[in-house]
Amino acid sequence: MYDILIKNARIVNRGQIREGDIAIKNGRIEKIAAAISGNAVKTLDAAGNFVIPGIIDDQVHFREPGLTHKATIGSESRAAVAGGVTSFMEMPNVQPPSATQALLEEKYQIAAKTSAANYSFYIGATNDNYDEVMRTDPKRVCGIKIFMGSSTGNMLVDNPGTLERLFADAPTLIATHCEDEATVRANLERYKEKYGDQIRPAQHPLIRSVEACYLSSSMAVAMARKHNTRLHILHISTAKELALFDNQLPLAQKRITSEVCVHHLYFHSGQYAKYGNLIKCNPAVKSQRHRDALLPALLDDRLDVIATDHAPHTWTEKQAPYLNAPSGVPLIQHTLNIMLEFYHAGKISMEKIVEKMCHAPAIAFRVQERGFLDEGNWADLAIVDANATWTVQADNILYHCAWSPFNGHKFKGKVLSTVVSGHLVWHNGQMDLSKTGERLSFV
Repeated sequence: MYDILIKNARIVNRGQIREGDIAIKNGRIEKIAAAISGNAVKTLDAAGNFVIPGIIDDQVHFREPGLTHKATIGSESRAAVAGGVTSFMEMPNVQPPSATQALLEEKYQIAAKTSAANYSFYIGATNDNYDEVMRTDPKRVCGIKIFMGSSTGNMLVDNPGTLERLFADAPTLIATHCEDEATVRANLERYKEKYGDQIRPAQHPLIRSVEACYLSSSMAVAMARKHNTRLHILHISTAKELALFDNQLPLAQKRITSEVCVHHLYFHSGQYAKYGNLIKCNPAVKSQRHRDALLPALLDDRLDVIATDHAPHTWTEKQAPYLNAPSGVPLIQHTLNIMLEFYHAGKISMEKIVEKMCHAPAIAFRVQERGFLDEGNWADLAIVDANATWTVQADNILYHCAWSPFNGHKFKGKVLSTVVSGHLVWHNGQMDLSKTGERLSFV
């Protein structure tokens, strides 16, 4: 007796699409074959729709503890599974920051009780917590987050000696937010002198500039090469940074990997007039020239992973003037939908979407037994009707902040069902929260 039997699927895995059935038992993929007979507690007819591995989002901000007026691990993980995301890696810039092993473990305990998806949490580096960071267990924690530029929260690491020690000695992968702080501050002061408090969102990419991104990213790459560090640079947003990354080695052999976020692939600076602070994020959405350079780099493997940097704030916070409005965009429920727009435009294949959203994060972070639809792996998957159309509106936005820059937008493509560690958590618009996700492990 299987727990779940999925019939008539178009299975997308390892660069191929094949028709077949998937049997799930005891949380894992028991069997994949052209046709599987036998009884199951639940039988799902995929009806020729795609079945993809569950998306692994390696960069999210779920705001718990301390910022739960914006979001919680429970609320945002529910939005995640509705969008086909079955695993997430969450950032440390909460209150208090996840900068000690004890505080990190508190977040794991919250997730064990409330997360609809599988989970891992970064430990945050600061200028003075070297010893805590060195105690990180690489098999149980996704990585070390270093803010090499300030963003939401106050976790900037700007001591050169501290950075050298962290890069030299890190027991696991380092993930960096790269924007040169001196450049950003100088730009901001210049704009304040000129415009006072009348700075507009459209000037955000000039303040958090291309040069600020490149100076910091190139320094991180240089340090990683010097110390042979496993480095993952988050949210690449400029054409200039692309020269820092290699597409000659297979991903599993790379020591330096890169991430692009869906909003940097989708939006450009000409759209600040429409969206204003709703697309204010760090690093900034840049010009159309930079935006248009990112997708080709994703396709030729200079950029390795697609993520969201899901970062909710309340609607009221986002309505403040530019200088007071926080940076960050809620995206995780709609991340696959955004990529399906590129798919329907003929700009990316379904196989490549799966490679970059499912396989690549599993490889880059060495996630154990996830990210692929393979027999014996954990059963994380989504059934996707690529042709169903639907409109984002207030009653189907699951973010705690209750807004999205895509409100009113019609998408083509819909997640019908999501299975997390063998549990059918999302199906036909209904959520079954009788089981939580699992803690990710790493090899």
